[in-house]
Amino acid sequence: MSMSGGTEDGEPMMEMNTTPLIDVMLVLLIMFIITIPIQTHAVKVDLPQGGEPNIVDTQKNKITINPAGLVAWNNVPVNDVTLRQFLDQSAAVTPEPELQFQPDPKARYDVVDQTLAVIKRSNITKLGFVGNEQYYRDF
Repeated sequence: MSMSGGTEDGEPMMEMNTTPLIDVMLVLLIMFIITIPIQTHAVKVDLPQGGEPNIVDTQKNKITINPAGLVAWNNVPVNDVTLRQFLDQSAAVTPEPELQFQPDPKARYDVVDQTLAVIKRSNITKLGFVGNEQYYRDF
């Protein structure tokens, strides 16, 4: 820090040291720049207004898996993303419709497991397994 004295020892100093003031201002400027939220860039997209009918039933919905591993929602083939969207729509309905899960006995276990994981992540509370009634005497 620089200091300047008067011409004589008894005179007051006439110049103000601005270095600490500039340092504080730079620190505040950096803190302000860091705390500004990043603005999101929005892209306007024209989406179609019409579309496919809503295939989420308000009473019950059925997920089936055939031996080839094809997952279907109410007999309409779907992938994992579309299945999750249908499950979220179904969970939003009040009262929540029953979800019936019916994998084919010859379906691969990993496909059944992945589908059950998607169902679990969607927070569905009413889930029933169809086709297990043939085993009720075994237990």
